[in-house]
Amino acid sequence: MEQKLGIRFRDRRLLEQALVHPSFSNETAHDQESVEHYERLEFLGDSVLGACVAWDLFHRHPPLSEGELTRLRSLLVQGPTLATIARRFDLGPHIKLGRGEAATGGCDRDSILAASFEAVIGAIWVDAGFETARRFVTDALGTEAEHLLVAGIPQDPKSKLQELVQQTSKATPQYQLVSAEGPDHAKSFEVEVLMNGQPMGRGRGTRKLDAEKEPALEPLTKLASLDTSTEQGSS
Repeated sequence: MEQKLGIRFRDRRLLEQALVHPSFSNETAHDQESVEHYERLEFLGDSVLGACVAWDLFHRHPPLSEGELTRLRSLLVQGPTLATIARRFDLGPHIKLGRGEAATGGCDRDSILAASFEAVIGAIWVDAGFETARRFVTDALGTEAEHLLVAGIPQDPKSKLQELVQQTSKATPQYQLVSAEGPDHAKSFEVEVLMNGQPMGRGRGTRKLDAEKEPALEPLTKLASLDTSTEQGSS
């Protein structure tokens, strides 16, 4: 795995931990040799990834506005993108899964691949520091960034909603976690978007970041309807 990643770990146990799904750890919890799963490294890797991507975009793409940088970063760190990168490194077959997850194709599930990839980034940061992690992230995601720039940067619902709201008021959409259900390795998050304290929509996802995009669609639809009505009334 180190050869595929292009990283030589001083403490290889960190890489091994980054490839252990919680379901595997839970099944071996009674064993003396039970291993720690990747969730803590995933937590760290998520933050490191965001910082690395922001740093790289800021320095490599001076013409991009703050809004464009934000949208591009959001697209690069979302689950499906990370899962695509993880498949490039052939991460799936190396992830240790519990029997149930393995039987249902967990090694090729986007949410698991993305989480493990973030954990690998966290492991690199702990083992070798920010600069090594930054170079790894830049090399891994650089091609994706260039493809998005060539195709044009689409607006995700969260960014579009914030842009529309701030055109007419100083309010900022607030996203509130309503519930988190299921076992640690298969969480389902429900998120609500509030505007001036008023609920405007709800959505679900296996990651909080993805769950926040769905509720943004409801107020976007309402705002679009208002714009259409206003245009028709003035014509």
